[in-house]
Amino acid sequence: MDSLMVCKALADDTRLCVLLLLLERGELCVCDLMDVLMLSQPKVSRHLAMLRSVGLVSNERRGQWIYYQLDPRLPVWVTALLQAAAQGYRARMQELTINSDNGGQPCCQTAC
Repeated sequence: MDSLMVCKALADDTRLCVLLLLLERGELCVCDLMDVLMLSQPKVSRHLAMLRSVGLVSNERRGQWIYYQLDPRLPVWVTALLQAAAQGYRARMQELTINSDNGGQPCCQTAC
């Protein structure tokens, strides 16, 4: 894994939020991320594609939904970096959860 590409991916607020949400919740679909981040589907999908190309996330199709999770093969240093970022980004993540329409609950399990 290229450390420069990882750092570039983490330098964007949206991509960092996506990774931290996946770290916290395990897996989410695009509609979950759209709701929490309050962004359009194309924008979220574009960020996920970039994260996938770097090797930070993997995905799994289940019916019509594609679920994303942190790639289980992440090096220890990347996981440690994300955990450290989660500590510093705690207030921002809490703000996203509070501001989302469904209180931060995954929407595929309720209304998608």
